Amino acid sequence: MSKHHDDHRDGHPVARFVAVLEAELADLVDAPTWSLDAAATADLVPRLARVVAGVQELEARMVGQAGDLDLPGTIGARSLAAWLARVTRVTGGEAARKVRLAGDLAAHEPVRVAMAAGRVHAEQARVIAAAVGDLDGDHAQWREKAEAHLLGEAAHHDAHDLKTLGRRILETIDPDRADEHEAKLLESEEARAGKRTTFTLWDDGEGLAHGRFTMPSAQASMLRKALAAIAAPKHVRATEGAGTYDHERPTPERLGQAFCEYVERYPTDQLPTMGGTSATVVVTMTHETLLGGLAAANLDTGVALSPAQARRIACDAGIIPAVLDGQGQVLDLGRRRRFHTPAQRLAIALEQQHCQHPTCTTPAAYCHTHHGTPWSAGGRTDTHDAVLLCPFHHHQTHATGETYPLRP
Repeated sequence: MSKHHDDHRDGHPVARFVAVLEAELADLVDAPTWSLDAAATADLVPRLARVVAGVQELEARMVGQAGDLDLPGTIGARSLAAWLARVTRVTGGEAARKVRLAGDLAAHEPVRVAMAAGRVHAEQARVIAAAVGDLDGDHAQWREKAEAHLLGEAAHHDAHDLKTLGRRILETIDPDRADEHEAKLLESEEARAGKRTTFTLWDDGEGLAHGRFTMPSAQASMLRKALAAIAAPKHVRATEGAGTYDHERPTPERLGQAFCEYVERYPTDQLPTMGGTSATVVVTMTHETLLGGLAAANLDTGVALSPAQARRIACDAGIIPAVLDGQGQVLDLGRRRRFHTPAQRLAIALEQQHCQHPTCTTPAAYCHTHHGTPWSAGGRTDTHDAVLLCPFHHHQTHATGETYPLRP
């Protein structure tokens, strides 16, 4: 790069500002804040927030300029967000948010100016830009007025409240169409939320499972209220005795316990069937364990339980305790039925656990119950002659006539 180009770059107002800011921040690294009194601190915190908003607006403009100059192409980045994540070392999600903000501010000049002046921060700017952008079709004529109204309200409301005001903006500028507009926005939002709903769960092998979920706000509200009811101090003291829970609001630990109780008590007769039976967890234990013995019990999912917890679960609604004696339960229905009953399905699943093809481990819940001796050839619908096969191997069995003896 030439000396002349360096001088031009360093002489730009933005470059000078960044240089001064870097130097000033470096000087403040060791500046004590403990000597500031309450009044000064209360004054400086919102002022710093306004400064941060102005710097973020300037950053957004520079990100837009980077896109205009195709800087991503200079390093082979697939997008402006990918380039930004690479050169600033922020996550991909944060880089995408910065790029979206740059686009929002470029399309909404009054919002950009307000943010540069520190009158709105990034969250508010995004919400206002989205609300104004939603005024399409017949409502496009109201965008300028709506933008000015929301910028004025930003002095009194956070981003969450501004989003609500944005949905109802037509109550102020076009009352006759307000309900229709809000309904349309809510339907679009709910559709987007439904597509982004996810749930993942994994076991750490040390007695704990960890998970992550994303769900629509409506269903989240239902879950939150259900857990709050179970975790409420009044409920806890009523079920566990006085003095067991004295917090006014449920702690994260108590909410976690409430979630476990919610899962245990959910009525299984309200769930769809899996593999011919309701989605029921089965606890397997010996008769001695049920009566107080020390042998561990097991869930049909393979999880081991302490004897005490197994006995507790055996008493709860929605959980079936499979108590096995030496002979086991007789579930032979002979030829009175063509298909195996749910009780038979549970017993077969407990014994075989997965598809009986030698190369397959598909769980029992996803398998079919196959007659070892075909029904058409006089086979009996009982547990002794039943084989669990996944749909693929079940089809293969009928196509080839191959048989799979029960595994030892």
